[in-house]
Amino acid sequence: MTLAVAIAGASGRMGRMLIDAVLQSDDCSLAAALDTAGSASLGQDAGAFCGRSTGVAITSDLRAGLGPAQVLIDFTRPEGTLAHLAVCRELGVKAVIGTTGFSDTQKAAIAAAAGEVAVFMSPNMSVGVNVVLKLLQTAAKALAQGYDIEIIEAHHRHKVDAPSGTALAMGEVIAQELGRDLQACAVYGREGVTGERDPSTIGFATVRGGDIVGDHTVLFAGTGERIEIAHKSSSRAIYAQGSLRAARFLAGQPPGLYGMNDLLGL
Repeated sequence: MTLAVAIAGASGRMGRMLIDAVLQSDDCSLAAALDTAGSASLGQDAGAFCGRSTGVAITSDLRAGLGPAQVLIDFTRPEGTLAHLAVCRELGVKAVIGTTGFSDTQKAAIAAAAGEVAVFMSPNMSVGVNVVLKLLQTAAKALAQGYDIEIIEAHHRHKVDAPSGTALAMGEVIAQELGRDLQACAVYGREGVTGERDPSTIGFATVRGGDIVGDHTVLFAGTGERIEIAHKSSSRAIYAQGSLRAARFLAGQPPGLYGMNDLLGL
């Protein structure tokens, strides 16, 4: 028996990558392909971009699209994801959320929905990135004194939020290990005469350009040495495969909010 998966943002770069991953999977089937009401792709076969006929037309009708689905995978934008999640909650469809850029209020709304339907949420679906997050906990604990911490991330020109959700997750992991509040200690930009660096801060630097899939480097800079922990993505396929792995995990879970630590046992 296959897992019936719906894909949000079906005509976007990540949406197409997810559809392709589902079509190549032996244990998942494409139940629905969703897009916004103004999309030029509405009505087209969801597999047309890769020359395959799936029998699933791209639709903006959430209830009709999600009706036959067991799990929705969503990498769209916060407002769209929340609208999709509301319908998932109504229909009992589980949700895998890879969208980033949520406000604290929006995160609270997702947590509330997870009280009724299983939700898997991660700012990065890459297994490697989540292993890096665990490594950062160890590094932050060992390098708590005498090291300045900077997080540098780079993505393609089309990414709309900054810093990336992954960079923020890295900052949260480090801040928590150091007993700091990231909102209070984060520095997101430097310009002009800034004065000496405050050692209690965590700095973020953002690069946007070309077709960079996603690079993240955390720098622990001490006196006489630097330690760098980095992850570089060369293909979005890692996010698609991680998302399907999350969907399979979520299929057997009761209502609740889950993440990569639950999936990987970290």
